[in-house]
Amino acid sequence: MSEFKSPYTTELELPGATMRSLVDQAMDRIVRYIESLPRQPAADVSGGAELARSVMEPLPEEGMPFDALLDRLFDNLVPKSFNTAGPGYLAYIPGGGLFHSAVADLISDSVNRYVGVWLAAPALSQLEATVIQWFAQVIGYPQEARGILTTGGSLANFSAVVTARRSLLPEDFLSGTIYTSDQVHHSVVKAAILAGFPERNVRELPSDDRFRIRPDSLQESISADRKSGYMPFLIVGSAGTTNTGAVDDLDALANIAKREAMWLHVDAAYGGFFMLTERGRKVMRGIERADSVTLDPHKALFLPYGTGSLLVRDGAALRRAHSLHAEYLPPMQDDPDLVDFCLYSPELSRAFRGLRVWLPLKMHGASPFRKNLDEKLDLTQWATDQLRLIPGIQIIAEPQLSVVAFRLFRSGLSAEELNTLNRTFLDKINAKKRVYLTATALGGDFVIRICVVSFRTHLDRMQAALEDIRSAVQESL
Repeated sequence: MSEFKSPYTTELELPGATMRSLVDQAMDRIVRYIESLPRQPAADVSGGAELARSVMEPLPEEGMPFDALLDRLFDNLVPKSFNTAGPGYLAYIPGGGLFHSAVADLISDSVNRYVGVWLAAPALSQLEATVIQWFAQVIGYPQEARGILTTGGSLANFSAVVTARRSLLPEDFLSGTIYTSDQVHHSVVKAAILAGFPERNVRELPSDDRFRIRPDSLQESISADRKSGYMPFLIVGSAGTTNTGAVDDLDALANIAKREAMWLHVDAAYGGFFMLTERGRKVMRGIERADSVTLDPHKALFLPYGTGSLLVRDGAALRRAHSLHAEYLPPMQDDPDLVDFCLYSPELSRAFRGLRVWLPLKMHGASPFRKNLDEKLDLTQWATDQLRLIPGIQIIAEPQLSVVAFRLFRSGLSAEELNTLNRTFLDKINAKKRVYLTATALGGDFVIRICVVSFRTHLDRMQAALEDIRSAVQESL
């Protein structure tokens, strides 16, 4: 038998000096980039299609110098985008991008510990479980609540639907019906479909004049479905819709859910962390009565994209819905204080997400996060008051949290002409590139939104936004 010879190579194992050099070079570009955020356009995607095609290439056989790759990224690829980390990004629901979390990810990815099973990294698994308990404390959940960190609200909503389905419906569940408002995030409908329900089983009920679900309409729909042989099992309330930031009457929804023996899930991906503030707790009264809640730390906790979470008041229900045994897995523990995340989540292999939340909260405590959120509420109300002073501006949705929706109105124009006017109006605002706003449709009307969430957005940028809006109004005369 011939002797086996391995083509031994160490190219992928970098020496310490090289690792330091890579980080130093990257940090130089990152710091320059972050410091330039206030001066960058709020959005610039012109020529984006051509640029995207330039990165289409076959698998490279040979490498390139790291500094050349950094130049390509920071000088060419990164700038052509929505400036989601900048102070002028007032579109959709802005993400934060706390640098602390980037450092945490460098540590997490470098040590590369596995936290799906408690035994594989006991302390780090507990660190992530502690983060979940912090979130439960914010919401007002009891000690037995459990949860998971996800990549975002979409997967959190999916696990919530599955948990509710497995808790309340038989194996033949296709008669189960889900109730929400016409303002719900599209991920809820997608979650229902992925969980096996026909799309027609999702009842998207008309909202009221504040864009909240109507409890009377909800009760009528549930009663009618029961009489028709359906199995109503899940109500999905919103605590901060994308369209207008609307918050449903969560106490009323909890009362209906209790009376009808149904599961109440609250999609608080955007609004949930405003529970850190006194005003947020007042608006979201009753959220602690929900059976499950979706929160997105990458929204109102200012963390980088890819940080979502699901909380379930009865942690045992979350475990029953996701638990499955395999012979190749190590033993799971039964200590009620410890968590094997693979028993609570669709994921087995997954990143160690807890550190990106734990590190900034441990470094600063909750206080500066609370102060930032209070500032965003103040800025949104200030912007609303300023908009009211501009002739021709109509406030379509008053802020319930940190979103205000408005439009430019001209008498004598048809609905279609008003929509065209406002599309042009929005383009004029965004063309100045100091802020980036987006629009939505409410009752067929094209309306413009301001959403204030970024920890980098302060009064100076909001003043610039109002200057650009006023200028665009004059240009639209």
